[in-house]
Amino acid sequence: MKKVFVFLILSIVLVSCKSTSTAVSKSEPKKENNRSLVKNLIETATDNIGVKYKAGGTTKNGFDCSGLVYNTFESENIKLPRSSYEQAKVGKVIPLNDAKKGDLIFFKTNKSKQINHVGLIVEVNLDEIKFVHSSTSKGVIISSTKEAYYKNSFEQVNRILE
Repeated sequence: MKKVFVFLILSIVLVSCKSTSTAVSKSEPKKENNRSLVKNLIETATDNIGVKYKAGGTTKNGFDCSGLVYNTFESENIKLPRSSYEQAKVGKVIPLNDAKKGDLIFFKTNKSKQINHVGLIVEVNLDEIKFVHSSTSKGVIISSTKEAYYKNSFEQVNRILE
């Protein structure tokens, strides 16, 4: 009886180990899912290029910068705070040179003491990051960290999706 019991316990342990090892190898599809998610976020945000700026706006009738980001992530059932200041507290702050598509980029514009502007990174090159955002003067557009205004007001990059 004891031998049967030990055999059963050993069998369960071995089966358990086997099932965990297959679960570990399933990390690759997660990367693929993230790539697909980032692609969807960028498509959603860039589909709004040309939409006018509207303070407090979160729809195609007009977006402010954080409203565009909020709406974009909401389209993938990812809840973010509504303001750029609060969005800057979500995720992990990473170095500018580690930025990837899908990360959020934050600024302190007009000599603000706190973060007051956000964009979604859509392209990363060696010396330039392009991001979609809603500007007060032009509405939803793509801008670059090479532009003096954004180079001088850059604050941080946050990774929301690991």
